[in-house]
Amino acid sequence: MVAALELYLDTDATRRIRVLWEALESEGVQSMRSLLEQRHRPHVSLAVAARFDPEQVAAALAGMRVAAPLRLEFQHAGQFVGRVLWLGPTPTAELLGHHAQVHHRLARAGITLVEHYQPGRWVPHCTLSMRVPNALMAAAVRRCLEVLPVTAMVVGAAITDHARGISHPLP
Repeated sequence: MVAALELYLDTDATRRIRVLWEALESEGVQSMRSLLEQRHRPHVSLAVAARFDPEQVAAALAGMRVAAPLRLEFQHAGQFVGRVLWLGPTPTAELLGHHAQVHHRLARAGITLVEHYQPGRWVPHCTLSMRVPNALMAAAVRRCLEVLPVTAMVVGAAITDHARGISHPLP
């Protein structure tokens, strides 16, 4: 399992993504709704690691507003190798700069992060499903396109490690 620094979305965007999760489930695609006994929240992860010490991360980010009031414009659906389906926000200079600042602070504190979340490699996304059967991918993407675009505001942030029962809110 992995730990993540998650950015949470406003109520309307969260509702729209949860409705999309339900639509995917109706197509036979296990969505993120099914994970964590339905406690999973739609989010965009800024950083991922094998483990996080919440106090160490909070200290590294002290004085920074991690849940910056960023406007995210989800304009496209995408797929990662391994049958992962997601919605992607347009990677604005503001979003990429915020991401880079978070990573700079974490790296300066000696916190080791997963390589594909590093600045220059990160693909901002909100995961919808991690197990789309190949035969259902086209139908799942069509469902995504039916809800796009989705405009969202970042309203919260937290360090999470669901395997260890950690959800540590950040400012």
